Amino acid sequence: MLATNRVKFWTLIAGDALTLILVTVFGFATHGTLGSAGSRIVTTLAPLGLAWVMVAPFLGAYDLQRCADPRQLWRPFYAMVLAGPLAAWLRGVLLGNAPILPVFVVVLGGVSALSILAWRVIFWAVFMRRAALNG
Repeated sequence: MLATNRVKFWTLIAGDALTLILVTVFGFATHGTLGSAGSRIVTTLAPLGLAWVMVAPFLGAYDLQRCADPRQLWRPFYAMVLAGPLAAWLRGVLLGNAPILPVFVVVLGGVSALSILAWRVIFWAVFMRRAALNG
């Protein structure tokens, strides 16, 4: 049974949210601070999610017609490339930190962009490719 557009849309949003959560958890884990992170996770996840929500819709990352076209997979990737620096800046504002390390911006944006791309390829393969093959 083919999923409806509404199910696809909400699956897309849930997958994006899960991807951002995993990127944030992965970041703390790679620094060996996941066990003691507590609410500090929110100080990275909230700006990352907010930046994503501010950028992605404007680049068509939630347009299901574009999501059906594998040539359009650059949209969510590029949206996160743009959202990464915004997220780092928002995090700096939230934490009251004036200097934001450029390496943090590059890693946050790069890992997030690659992760969103990986998730969107999976989404396309499961929902959109199958729908295109079935007519």
